[in-house]
Amino acid sequence: MGSQTAILRLLPLLAVLLGGLAPALPAMADAGSGAWADGPKARARLVAATVATGDLAVLPVAIEIEMALGWKTYWRAPGEAGLPPHLDWSQSANLAGATLLWPAPHRFDYFGIGTVGYADHAVLPVDVVPQAIGAGVDLALRAEVLVCDDVCIPHIFTLALALPAGTADPSAEARLVAQARARVPGDGARAGLALVGAAMAGSVLEVAVRADEPFEAPDLLVEGPDQVVFGKPAVILAEGGRLALLRAPASDALDPKRLPALGDAALTLTIIDGERAMEARLTPDTGPLDLPAEPVAAAPGIATPGLVAILLLAVLGGLILNLMPCVLPVLSLKLLAVVGHGGGPAGAVRRGFLATSAGILVSFLALASALATLKAGGAAVGWGLQFQYPAFILAMAAVVTLFAANLWGLFAIPLPAALGSFVARGGGETGLAAHFLSGAFATLLATPCSAPFLGTAVGFALARGAGEIYAVFAALAVGMAVPYLAVAALPALATRLPRPGRWMVGLRALLGVALAGTAVWLLWVLAAQVSPAAALVAGALLAVAVALLAVCARAGGWLRPALAGAAAVAVALALASPALVPGRADIRPLATESDTVRWQSFDEAAIPALVARGETVFVDVTADWCITCLVNKRRVLDDPAVAALLVRPGTVAMRADWTRPDPAISRFLARFGRYGIPFNVVFGPDDPSGVALPELLGRAAVLDALAAADRSATIAGR
Repeated sequence: MGSQTAILRLLPLLAVLLGGLAPALPAMADAGSGAWADGPKARARLVAATVATGDLAVLPVAIEIEMALGWKTYWRAPGEAGLPPHLDWSQSANLAGATLLWPAPHRFDYFGIGTVGYADHAVLPVDVVPQAIGAGVDLALRAEVLVCDDVCIPHIFTLALALPAGTADPSAEARLVAQARARVPGDGARAGLALVGAAMAGSVLEVAVRADEPFEAPDLLVEGPDQVVFGKPAVILAEGGRLALLRAPASDALDPKRLPALGDAALTLTIIDGERAMEARLTPDTGPLDLPAEPVAAAPGIATPGLVAILLLAVLGGLILNLMPCVLPVLSLKLLAVVGHGGGPAGAVRRGFLATSAGILVSFLALASALATLKAGGAAVGWGLQFQYPAFILAMAAVVTLFAANLWGLFAIPLPAALGSFVARGGGETGLAAHFLSGAFATLLATPCSAPFLGTAVGFALARGAGEIYAVFAALAVGMAVPYLAVAALPALATRLPRPGRWMVGLRALLGVALAGTAVWLLWVLAAQVSPAAALVAGALLAVAVALLAVCARAGGWLRPALAGAAAVAVALALASPALVPGRADIRPLATESDTVRWQSFDEAAIPALVARGETVFVDVTADWCITCLVNKRRVLDDPAVAALLVRPGTVAMRADWTRPDPAISRFLARFGRYGIPFNVVFGPDDPSGVALPELLGRAAVLDALAAADRSATIAGR
């Protein structure tokens, strides 16, 4: 009792100490970011990609501006109205210079008045140059920012950020700064854009641009002499959408006679197409452009050239998807159903396999609907993106665990009478509903795999409209359903198998192990996304749920519903574990002791400079949930001959981890027309835009690509 009393007396003191520490906790978490300055319709702060200055000659900093919904601020060339931000850094300490970089903006139209800027949220990168490298930098900024909606309100923000001397470790805002810098237009090489030419035809500026992948909605922003404003361009597409002719009219409200002289003026051109952008400064020629072919408008709708070939590739990709490791554990359920048909009637077999095919088709069309909706809303889309979300992974892990326990005979989940009658109408052991669900379940677990031909087909679809998305995904479904349709057409493939017997008990146990292994893999993926503690808690709760259901199957009376309810609570807690268990998994080191290659963190902005120096860059886009990525790593990338080329001088190996959502990686994939992984690409002096490799890597293909890049680098003088 004495010790308990002493503890109780210390509790108030402990509460006071914790209360005193609480205000310090946010400050510790905000290293690399300054305090918010609030205004009537916006707030702003300074953020840095590092927590200290280190030995960096240029510090990556950014101005973050959050605006009220629907409000916007302006680009460096705001258009027919508006003002760009005005920045005053004069009160800063140890600052030699600060250069504002401009991410690709958006065009706005308000009652016929065109402006250019950023809506809702803007992150403007700044290159900060310290006077004394290695010393601390105290940034003090007075920013005059015009924020507009129906009315315009000038905001004056006084911002500060102190970066002490010390190791330049990444800050909590490093990704935010990197994403903003990645959106700053370059020369077009990394975006797959190239300027063909520019000319003034009277008062109209004509600009021709070629793209590696077809254009979606290209736009042209022009900066020229004062008072001259260029309007929104008319767009004509040619060469299957890969060549764009942009015709922007010019006007000068003060002196229209100045327009003919624009042919002698240097212009800055910014070409934007979705997430792709490039910038060029030049003096346009005079007269219309001399293009290699007469441009014609791209055919609208689904009748895009090459669609038939893409659909055939989609069917092949869907067929091969059945052989990928993601699907094999789920196919164990179907294998059990096939064995169960031994000696049975042909009609039941046909109905069951047609139901499975329907489940595959409906699931693919549901995925197509979701991706088309997200794409229309401007969100990043891709193959297998649902595996980036812990809730989906946990739900799949719970279902797989329950299936495995069911195969082991630990319990059988009774269905309500009406549902049981519906299921039983399909005949056989499981009924049509279960066959349908097995097809849907196989489709969901197939999405982390990228089979040959599948990446090409999905990339084609997601780079275009809803019509192509639905057509390609329907073809993928047909390809994946081919084996089931074959059994439906020839039921004898299943009915001639041995009749079910005692030997099936061992088969069920073996297939249950395969499903349990899938559940363990899903929890491993979860650990990489949230935290090992959350994954461990989720796995333990799922095991408790299985144990409760096993006891429930043998219990009676009031104990049966009580145990079933407790099992349901355990599953619900498992699904909620990422939110209930604190802590998030740290970013894992890119190279471990077992890795031969020392992988660098992916930095797309650094690739052009490395290639310009004559170096070879090998990029591996991977994720913990991507089984095909793991197969590529073990079969090819860890091969001694391949690893030797990746670690040689003059070669940089970059690994992009897409386990969690990352818009920068999504944009990088989209530039190559890819929306799924694995994805590997080699950049070299002869191929600065990158040479993409197949989804399933081959040792010879990687060796040839690296060897070719090495020869070009040697010729370039590395």
